Amino acid sequence: MFATKDWLKASWHAGRGMLRPVTGAPTAAEHRAKQEVPVMVPIRALGPSYRERITQHLLQLEPSDRYLRFGYAANDEQIRRYAEQLDFNRDEIFGIYNRRLELIAMAHLAFSEHPEHKHCAEFGVSVLKQARGRGFGARLFERAVMHARNEGVNMVFIHALSENTAMLKIARNAGATVRRDGSESEAYLQIPPASFDTRVAEMVEQQFAEVDYQLKKQAKQFWDFLANVQEVRSGVQHARHQSAE
Repeated sequence: MFATKDWLKASWHAGRGMLRPVTGAPTAAEHRAKQEVPVMVPIRALGPSYRERITQHLLQLEPSDRYLRFGYAANDEQIRRYAEQLDFNRDEIFGIYNRRLELIAMAHLAFSEHPEHKHCAEFGVSVLKQARGRGFGARLFERAVMHARNEGVNMVFIHALSENTAMLKIARNAGATVRRDGSESEAYLQIPPASFDTRVAEMVEQQFAEVDYQLKKQAKQFWDFLANVQEVRSGVQHARHQSAE
């Protein structure tokens, strides 16, 4: 977890980076800044209106990834059923978008339905193949744990297949205790109570993610508009050539 001042500093530098035009290789000062400032990944909370995007994200997972994510070889129908049963009022869903507004990584923080276990939550994550190796899974776990702390949770569980080394590595790196029982493993992380830092950090993260999403949305709309204009222009030019023949 970053301290509050580090989140604010990272947010400022990330915002400047989005507004700065890309002119080539980074300068020495920019390289030093990247080393000094922790990279913030814009992670956005997803509501019921994003259920279809969540479904499409999960359907893009390869068979082996579906097996690791769900613990069984989930087919398309089972994935659609899972997405339809997501409870956005109880649980929290987080997502990472690319510049084309495609959901490339997603996490599900499921809170316990039983009152006696109200201080417990379970974490699950999926990252598309083309987005691997960027630490998105670990960042989503950090984001989920921060939210869990602020919601009064003191124990986060991860239930995974023992062969899901990537997921178990994320848990161990976060300090979780991992217990193996044959083909399955259970990891649990005890987390401290919420603090002023965690509450402010989550607010900063939410705002940063929202600004990032809106910028990506506007950029996509702009490029889609240009593509439509180019299509119309090509059609007019083609019609002119046809009439001139």
